[in-house]
Amino acid sequence: MIDSSRLVPLVQPGACAGRRPVDRHADVDLLFELAWRTDNVAHSDCLLQRGLNLSQDYFPPALGHALGDMAVGERVTTAFEPGQLVSASESDNCFAVDVQRFSAPLYRKLSILPAVGRFYPKRFIAGVRDIDSRDVTPMRITGVDGRLDIDLNHPLAGHNLSLTATVIAVATSGRSGRGGLCTDVARRLTDNGPGMQARWHNKPTDFWAGQPFARDDGSPDSGFYGQPRLVSHIDRTASAVIGEVYGQWVPDNGRVLDLMASWESHLPDSLHTLHLTGLGMNADELARNPRMDDYVVHDLNADTRLPFPAEAFDAVICSLSIEYLVEPFAVLAEVARVLKPGGRFIVTFSNRWFPPKAIRVWEMLHDYERTGLVLEYFLRSGAFGGLHTWSLRGLPRPEDDKYADRLAVSDPVHAVGATRKTQAIG
Repeated sequence: MIDSSRLVPLVQPGACAGRRPVDRHADVDLLFELAWRTDNVAHSDCLLQRGLNLSQDYFPPALGHALGDMAVGERVTTAFEPGQLVSASESDNCFAVDVQRFSAPLYRKLSILPAVGRFYPKRFIAGVRDIDSRDVTPMRITGVDGRLDIDLNHPLAGHNLSLTATVIAVATSGRSGRGGLCTDVARRLTDNGPGMQARWHNKPTDFWAGQPFARDDGSPDSGFYGQPRLVSHIDRTASAVIGEVYGQWVPDNGRVLDLMASWESHLPDSLHTLHLTGLGMNADELARNPRMDDYVVHDLNADTRLPFPAEAFDAVICSLSIEYLVEPFAVLAEVARVLKPGGRFIVTFSNRWFPPKAIRVWEMLHDYERTGLVLEYFLRSGAFGGLHTWSLRGLPRPEDDKYADRLAVSDPVHAVGATRKTQAIG
């Protein structure tokens, strides 16, 4: 589990110095963590919201009251039963339509097929129940058998939710100049993704319709990765967030495998490794990695076997690369084999990748559905327990970042982690 309070220095260095109480008429920056569980998985989704105002914006009452007595660096957790933070699940929102009512445009000349457990914009069934052709609110397909079973309920409906708010900064008293604009904090936190990473009623999600592992560039990866790319694939803040994730999940003084590695491992300086081994595609990139003790050049899409003995590592990390695997189930079986019982496997990713080499299904998914896809890899393997998904959005992008003039916020970070079960892996 990630302790979100340890992220505060990444958001606002020195934020916890001194006790500055919240002024109800001042703007406040809050780091929220929404936590919930499904049958086999713990989920945590974090969002930084800047410039909120306790007297102007709408907060869930219990949370808003508690924040009025807090100061910078302090946090409060509020529990919500089903129906309190998001709308309750309603049976009328679950119905069936003829499969012919599903009308999706071609995506890069490819047909979009309805699949069980997947989310699609409501506009794909425009005309049903007066749904407008411009409505992009997600709906979930829960059955495909001559008809489509639809669920329009919020993906978090029916779940007990826990919401933690940490006060990051308080501005000088005075309204922010937003006029009558009012932010519904609950909607801001729960819309646009959280909940979409989980299975529907614990039934496996079908990510396998069509050719999910096909790629635009199906040529051998050795050619594409033959030239070193000594560039950062996410901004500096997002890299530090991944470092915090690894710092909390990877055991100290362990043997660690950096899978599909490059010249940056994103491990924090505070994490001491007994031995760090890299496995990647380019020798020059791997040789430039200052953290690695040794490395192996190996193409997992050509040979899924890992060239290591069983139970060799205490942890395996995979950063910003899972979307390139064309045989992920075979690779996860190998990861389980080389991990010690109780060893941890952590996968991190964002919303940036090399399009020619990413698997087809990846680019067709919502950000949180990508978390669901990676989670499905873990669940289908049967080799891992203690599963946890985690995300963070909304941090400010570094001012000197090359995209700072176009993007105000840092790249989002998503993670899926688990431990290898203690039974032997065959």
